[in-house]
Amino acid sequence: MTKLALKRAKDWRQRVQFLTDKILGLKSEEFVADVLDDRMVQMTPTDFCYVVKWVGQSSWQRALEIYEWLNLRHWYSPNARMLASMLSVLGKANQEALAVEIFTRAEAGIGNTVQVYNAMMGVYARNGRFNKVQELLDLMRSRGCEPDLVSFNTLINARLRSGPLIQNLAVELLNEVRRSGIRPDIITYNTLISACSRDSNLEEAVKVFDDLEAHNCQPDLWTYNAMISVYGRCGIPTKAERLFKELEVKGFFPDAVTYNSLLYAFAREGNVEKVKEICEEMVKIGFGKDEMTHNTIIHMYGKQGQHDVALQLYRDMKMSGRNPDVVTYTVLIDSLGKATRMTEAANVMSEMIDTGVKPSLRTFSALICGYAKAGKRVEAEETFDCMLKSGIRPDRLAYSVMLDILLRFNETKKAMALYQEMIHNGFMPDHALYEIIIRVLRGENRVEDIEKVVKDMEELCGMNPQVISFILVKGECYDHAAKMLRLAISQGYELDRENLFSILSSYSSSSRHSEARDLLEFLSKHASGSGQLITEAMVIMLCKAKELDAALGEYSKTREFSLFTGSFTMYESLIQCCEENELFAEASQVFSDMRFYGVEPSENLYQSMVPIYCKLGFPETAHYLVDQAETKGILFDEITVNVGLIDAYGKLKLWQKAESLVGSLRQRRTTVDRKVWNALIHAYAASGCYERARAIFNTMMRDGPSPTVDSINGLLQALIVDGRLNELYVIIQDLQDMGFKISKSSILLLLDAFARAGNIFEVKKIYHGMKAAGYFPTMHLYRIIIGLLSRGKRVRDAEAMVAEMEEAGFKPDLSIWNSMLKLYTGIGDYKKTAQVYQQIQEARLKPDEDTYNTLILMYCRDLRPEEGLSLMHEMRRLGLDPKLDTYKSLISAFAKQQQCEQAEELFEGLRAKGCKLDRSFYHIMMKMFRNSGNHSKAEKLLVMMKEVGVEPTIATMHLLMVSYGSSGHPIEAEKVLNNLKMTGLNLSTLPYSSVIDSYLRNGDFNIGIQKLMEMKNDGLEPDHRIWTCFIRAASLSQRTSEAIILLNALRDAGFNLPIRLLTVKSESLVLEVDDCLQKLEPMEDDAAFNFVNALGDLLWAFELRATASWVFQLAIKRRIYRHDVFRVANKDWGADFRKLSAGSALVGLTLWLDHMQDASLQGSPESPKSVVLITGTAEYNMVSLNSTLKAYLWEMGSPFLPCKTRSGLLVAKAHSLRMWLKDSPFCLDLELKDAPSLPDSNSMQLMEGCFIRRGLVPAFKDITERLGQVWPKKFARLALLSDDKRDRAIRADIDGSKEKLEKMKKVGLTRTRKIRKHGKREFVRRAMLSNPEEIR
Repeated sequence: MTKLALKRAKDWRQRVQFLTDKILGLKSEEFVADVLDDRMVQMTPTDFCYVVKWVGQSSWQRALEIYEWLNLRHWYSPNARMLASMLSVLGKANQEALAVEIFTRAEAGIGNTVQVYNAMMGVYARNGRFNKVQELLDLMRSRGCEPDLVSFNTLINARLRSGPLIQNLAVELLNEVRRSGIRPDIITYNTLISACSRDSNLEEAVKVFDDLEAHNCQPDLWTYNAMISVYGRCGIPTKAERLFKELEVKGFFPDAVTYNSLLYAFAREGNVEKVKEICEEMVKIGFGKDEMTHNTIIHMYGKQGQHDVALQLYRDMKMSGRNPDVVTYTVLIDSLGKATRMTEAANVMSEMIDTGVKPSLRTFSALICGYAKAGKRVEAEETFDCMLKSGIRPDRLAYSVMLDILLRFNETKKAMALYQEMIHNGFMPDHALYEIIIRVLRGENRVEDIEKVVKDMEELCGMNPQVISFILVKGECYDHAAKMLRLAISQGYELDRENLFSILSSYSSSSRHSEARDLLEFLSKHASGSGQLITEAMVIMLCKAKELDAALGEYSKTREFSLFTGSFTMYESLIQCCEENELFAEASQVFSDMRFYGVEPSENLYQSMVPIYCKLGFPETAHYLVDQAETKGILFDEITVNVGLIDAYGKLKLWQKAESLVGSLRQRRTTVDRKVWNALIHAYAASGCYERARAIFNTMMRDGPSPTVDSINGLLQALIVDGRLNELYVIIQDLQDMGFKISKSSILLLLDAFARAGNIFEVKKIYHGMKAAGYFPTMHLYRIIIGLLSRGKRVRDAEAMVAEMEEAGFKPDLSIWNSMLKLYTGIGDYKKTAQVYQQIQEARLKPDEDTYNTLILMYCRDLRPEEGLSLMHEMRRLGLDPKLDTYKSLISAFAKQQQCEQAEELFEGLRAKGCKLDRSFYHIMMKMFRNSGNHSKAEKLLVMMKEVGVEPTIATMHLLMVSYGSSGHPIEAEKVLNNLKMTGLNLSTLPYSSVIDSYLRNGDFNIGIQKLMEMKNDGLEPDHRIWTCFIRAASLSQRTSEAIILLNALRDAGFNLPIRLLTVKSESLVLEVDDCLQKLEPMEDDAAFNFVNALGDLLWAFELRATASWVFQLAIKRRIYRHDVFRVANKDWGADFRKLSAGSALVGLTLWLDHMQDASLQGSPESPKSVVLITGTAEYNMVSLNSTLKAYLWEMGSPFLPCKTRSGLLVAKAHSLRMWLKDSPFCLDLELKDAPSLPDSNSMQLMEGCFIRRGLVPAFKDITERLGQVWPKKFARLALLSDDKRDRAIRADIDGSKEKLEKMKKVGLTRTRKIRKHGKREFVRRAMLSNPEEIR
């Protein structure tokens, strides 16, 4: 075609195409004006509009050059269509700034048209700037230019590009179009559905499609393609396929987009077969596999990890003539990057650049992400820099990925610089990235940067304090998080549970519990409606702080909330804390609450609660929990759980259930574990079922697994529990014959069993055998043995054992020293008791309640209750509580010392504290008031007993009557008896004996006999109590006739043995006494002992001492008296006459002296260095044994002297004693004989508690009153003198002492006698009291 022809051509397309080609063919240094100035064709303004559009598709710069050239020509009049075309080109080229400039400078007449506004809105819409589009729409209306459907479609497009679809937004946008009087067209609907497709928002897409059909707007192919895309993106390929078929039914022909959308739906699901089928159909119809098809399939294989297949498809695509586009390369690079195949991804990028395809932002982002995932920071940075150099601005993803990788590699400085660039360019990190930033900054302690980032979140991102607090928590910046949380709560935001607990967890892990509590207290004041959550948090925090009591207190407050259920975490924390502190009952209660409120326990909680219930002694509950957990699929360690259950059943002696459990276990398993068998053996052992335990043992021997030491110990324990200790050695021998070696633990078990039984002989035998077998004793073993020896009062053995353990390298602990304290206190060796306490202090052991109680008991027995009371005060100061028995001992000691005020103070103190005192306390107080003659207080005690619910017994009333009797008021005692009779009680002889004894002690023998007759008339036969009363009274009567009257009264009452012993000499009486004692032995109240004591007093008093001797020996034979009253034959010359009556003690003393005399003459057995006689300090029926024996021995001039360290002991040096026994005239005849006839009067007299020979009484009084305590030899010499000679001798002694004293004063050598007091009192007192002066 010639130039002329072209000029005249009427076809505008040819003209436009010709000019377009000419312009696009220009070189870069050439100008558009060179073509347009030639006017090669005749162009209309409309033609120029098309030229701008067509050129703009390839080069927006040339299009803009055309537009500017036209505006410079005078012949050209600017029009709205040209302006709209230019704006459209600039919009597609993403040149918003130039478009705005051109729109702004346009003439008002041209720019104020719908077409121009729509074009400009399109520019803004492409970038999702909805607000700008809305402003232009409002500007149109304000200038009187009504928007058309295109305007609203553009507005909708802008809104959909500006952000994700929210619920019902699409329908609201449609309604807004209709409110403007415009009916939405198919473009409107397609725009909305396409947006739903991009966002994979199926719900909104369906609403729009339903609206389309409801308003009779016919869908087109675009609509169906968009809906198929929505279903595909939402993972519903079946519906996409159904819609595809529906499209064909309605007469539409699928295009390449349709097939690609359907292909994507199945590729997304990884359905390779279906993808292949669609591809084949697509090719068959005539659509070749285009770039989109290849991209979809490559992406599918990449997601499946078949990267080699994806690469092969890429190569096939190029070979088939298809040019991979930017999407292809991006998809492939993305897939390879996710698989960290970065070398291949980089190669693909290189190929992309080589082929001239310019990488997009997505491409660079995909490669950067791949490098980031592979941990290649340097390569990622280089790629990012390359992207910047290529003129591509990073988006939010690119910035975020780079920030993430820099932070991960601790390139904090670079990361913060990039962060500043990111926010400067208007991109804000998401919450996850902010969490990483905060975490890294916190790790480097960059507080200022943290505060700056927090400020950015608040000011630039517009986050509220609660969200910021949440991000700070995730970033482990808890202090800042707590501040923001306080701010959020102050501003009225709701308290977030996860956020709060994370902050509290941080405080707990760093032991900052006070700060956690402060935060919770702040929240409780300001966070209204969150009381339950705060209480729960407080409970959890206190549990982590190990403040269990406070946690339980807070937990109890939850009952104030009627609907409080609590979280699993709270219950678990409480239960775990209770378990750690062994508060199993509390743990059980919390678990019950948890189940009541429907909170499901976890596997760990089930496994914790099962042993807790076992420890509480509720194995049935534990068993139920196991069954319940197993139904929920929770599996336990079967062996551990079953062993725990069997042990718990065994402790409760429910061996049947333990047996049933093992039976069910045997049905489920072919073999039973050894631990289970052993547990069952021990369950049987707890109930003493030896035969059953032996059957299990035999089963183990037969079927396996073989028994162990634990199995053997279970067998032995079964015999021990069953009390069959005598069979233990048989079993031991049997086991040894079977080839079992008896272990140390088995030997310890035997030793402990015999120790508990008190069998010292067997314990010592086992101990020595164990040592011989090469087993060394343990600390526990020493405790057992020393405790046993202490209880058995085997002093030397216990001391030897302590020495042995010290030689073995063991240091005695407090329990061993406590045993030694009890030993020495029990035998009355208070000096050694003090030494033991000194050793406790030297070892820096802290005395416990047992130590203090024993020491106080020592003071009480040593009649030093004041020091015991001081020690009790010290004990209380240390926070230790004395036992009630300790109080009882103190009160009893004060009562014996007649220190009634102190005893009453202690007693009233116990009552004031609300202690539940038993009857014995009241009886002790009654005895004290009885001895002090204060019978009115004894009566008040009776009233007190009734007030506190302690019912007085006959024994109580007996004490009251004895109180009256001892104070010389037998009539009052009789009144008590009469009151008892009126109650209708079945009375025994005890109250009658009290009244009778009162009259007899008072010397009213006739009334006493009368009361005996009244008792018989009341239907009661006299028994041992009445016999003892009359015999004792007869032994104290002054004349023989009075004694005979009393004994005859007994004879008349049916008991003639005492009178016959006194008046008849017959050997048959020995057998009668023996028969009587045999009958009295099983009776209560020490009937035989009291009867023998009374007989001994009677026979000694009336000089029937041979008879008294064989009665004494009968009592020893029948073990009424201890067999070791004296022990000369056992090479121990000591004697112990405590609790014997005065007469019996004098008989025993004479026999003992006779035995020692024989041993001295024969030289065998040899005596120790010193001989000890134990008399005790107690009184028996108002008679002091110590005074009585001293008077007897002093009269004989014996070498016995009072012990300087202990009261109640007489000591003689063995040599002096032997010489005295051989040479003293008092020892020439120690044989006990009966007098030929009864004396007219009693040979003994009771004087101030001393049962003394009547003829010695005047001399005894004279000597003791004038000289005080004198040595035995001097006393004997003075006692034998006549009254005149004794008087002269005493005066001479007194004068001589005075002269000696005067002479010593003259020469200045006055010497005072230094009385050496034993250090125990002062030492123990100092040791016990921190400030003795306060007590004194």
